[in-house]
Amino acid sequence: MNPLSRRTLLRGTGAALALPWLEAMAAKGPAAKAPVRMAVLYMPNGVHPDMWTPAGVGREFTLSPTLAPLEPLKKELIVATNLWNQAAKGGDGHYVKTSGFLTCTTVTKTLGVDINCNGVSMDQVAAQRSGQQTPFASFELGVNPVTTGVDRNVGYTRVYGSHIAWSGHTNPLAREINPQSVFERLMRATRPAGSSAKSDVQLLDLVLDDAKQLRTQLGRADQVRMDEYLSVVRSLEDRLQRSTSPAQRTWKPRVALDPAQKPEAQPKDYADHVRLMLDMMALAFQTDSTRIATFMFSNAVSNQNFSFVDGVKGGHHSISHHMDNPDQMRQYQLINKWHIEQYAYLLNKLASMPEGESNV
Repeated sequence: MNPLSRRTLLRGTGAALALPWLEAMAAKGPAAKAPVRMAVLYMPNGVHPDMWTPAGVGREFTLSPTLAPLEPLKKELIVATNLWNQAAKGGDGHYVKTSGFLTCTTVTKTLGVDINCNGVSMDQVAAQRSGQQTPFASFELGVNPVTTGVDRNVGYTRVYGSHIAWSGHTNPLAREINPQSVFERLMRATRPAGSSAKSDVQLLDLVLDDAKQLRTQLGRADQVRMDEYLSVVRSLEDRLQRSTSPAQRTWKPRVALDPAQKPEAQPKDYADHVRLMLDMMALAFQTDSTRIATFMFSNAVSNQNFSFVDGVKGGHHSISHHMDNPDQMRQYQLINKWHIEQYAYLLNKLASMPEGESNV
């Protein structure tokens, strides 16, 4: 068969799905370099430095208790220490640091009418270069809706604490918080609202005929890779459906993302919600749908209840103000460690995805 393009899609009535890297694509450009990708994960409420910072320098370092979940990946890691975001040193301890996280600028203090971060975030600088080569220039993901209003304790609009990606001084990029909507974007769903197609038909089913036809033209290794990929996509779609109750499953594919049509259903469990969003990010990278992605575990000052973590009882922000209380500091470290476990989950998932002579 003729070499496959990296942009090849599985197509069906009202949907299209990008493919992972296949050996059949290598013949088209054997000298092509693997894509460089960038993912930024934001965790609110800071860390316990003594339990976070590794010991040692160079390659001979020892991971801290908080970073311990990354031990199997240590050879792949660079842990940068002694970094200082000079522009964000003033202001409050949350909103200024969050909005200036990737811009390295000092935001304008405002109650919300004239927000200005005074810069462009580094992810968007990268997206300006790589976005021409992928269907989506970047993905902005999260789990919490935008927090509005003013934090009267510090005099900043809470909007600053809900965004880390800025395409311009006054343009924070909205995050997608519904994994179903992200999945739909990745499937390039085009079935219009009101379509006669059954709403209970999974999107993957719409492209299976094309997948079966393509499979017959692939080598054995690519057939196995294709089967594994479709199995993962099927599993993700099943998980998305299970994450909401049947009565709430009103989601239907749309021509384009429209906030007014956004599905009401959201995963009820915070930890499941996080994993689903990380899975969506991995799928986007695997299919080369985008090479730039940001993810916010929560908004600034989040008091997400972490009682689901063994040894923790209470909200994140409240525990972060530990006042050197030993038990509070212990719980704070466990919350930090949970976030690193999710990061390790994402890295392991990407490492399990073959691409060229390496992995995603």
